Amino acid sequence: MDGLGRRILVAAFDGWNDAGEAASAALSLLREEGAYEPVYSVDPESYFDYQYTRPQVSIDPEGNRRLTWPETTILRPVAPGRAPQLWLMTGVEPARAWQAYAAELIDVALREDITGFVGLGSMMSDVPHTRPISVFAGSDNERLRNELELERSGYEGPVGILSVLTQTAEDAGIPSATLWASVPHYVAGHTPSPKATLALLDRLEDLTGARVPRADLATESAAWEASIDAAAADDDEMSEYIRGLERTRDTWDSPEASGDAIAREFEQYLRRRGDGPGKPGRDEPRR
Repeated sequence: MDGLGRRILVAAFDGWNDAGEAASAALSLLREEGAYEPVYSVDPESYFDYQYTRPQVSIDPEGNRRLTWPETTILRPVAPGRAPQLWLMTGVEPARAWQAYAAELIDVALREDITGFVGLGSMMSDVPHTRPISVFAGSDNERLRNELELERSGYEGPVGILSVLTQTAEDAGIPSATLWASVPHYVAGHTPSPKATLALLDRLEDLTGARVPRADLATESAAWEASIDAAAADDDEMSEYIRGLERTRDTWDSPEASGDAIAREFEQYLRRRGDGPGKPGRDEPRR
């Protein structure tokens, strides 16, 4: 694809942008299935609040206790190639100094001669787990919208770090797009959503032209869907609620409504979540 070029930086973050851990899991899979080396990591002291995002302690194979600090790291492919390649930006949404944080990371992207930027996110939505996961693909770049058939969001209100990075990249001359997967809200706060991760990776491959691994996501997605089916079978109220979501989704998926419906779904989600950031728990919407 000419639109994003051949050196594409893909970003995903834990927290606000990551319902069902779908976006962060997509980046983790790319990292695990490919050969990457670190290019740059931010200084955590500058951007993270350790009372909000605490360091983690672990024990290594030799029995030593190790601290792992919150981070954001850019990784590049070890082996260069002529086909489109993906650089990765992964980490935790920062607590402060977002403008400096974004400028620092996009400066690194420019030094790496990055030609395109894609942010991955996932949002809690009123959608059924039994239907294909919808992915909103958008850009403020008119050329990209025309070349790649992307949408333009009309949302106005509070945003997460993905929006800040996307705008900073665009201002620096790096064409940018975002992909947002819709995760069923009745499961998104409780378990990872491999079906949403798979949908993001499928759309990422379509958008970039890069070869994207899926590992065992198809099998995991089927098991995830079956486990929710089993839980719903014992709950008449939940079963009826899901059937209602299915009817709504089938209407949205009609040829005359599908594009506008996905855009409305994305903007309605952001408006619902636009009451200012709080501190999410494991079972709360992660913004």
